Amino acid sequence: MSNILAGLFEHHSDYKKLESDLENSGFENSDYIVYLDETHHGNQYLASVAVKDTDQVDNARNIFSQNSVLKTYLFENMKIEQANYNNIKSYIDARNKAEIHNSPDVRIKASSSGIDSEVKF
Repeated sequence: MSNILAGLFEHHSDYKKLESDLENSGFENSDYIVYLDETHHGNQYLASVAVKDTDQVDNARNIFSQNSVLKTYLFENMKIEQANYNNIKSYIDARNKAEIHNSPDVRIKASSSGIDSEVKF
């Protein structure tokens, strides 16, 4: 069974270039989906590619990187037919909620010496 590599791309990145790069590297038109809204004028978009082995995963990630990907997600045991927009989006949302994000640096100021005999009441 194949896996799906999905990527979220930056604003103003060119989805047509992504499509041609994927096809030039050996992926068929039926191996990928680019999800666009009706008014794709500089909006972010999502793309999914069916990958069969680690070489194809690395190849697709490399192409995604060249086309300004913000984040990639690998979904195992999923076919391209199952990679509709709502399905992929729900999996991405679930992964993002489960991800532990870095917290800002917290500084704890502690006293170097506690209450001593110099404290007057």
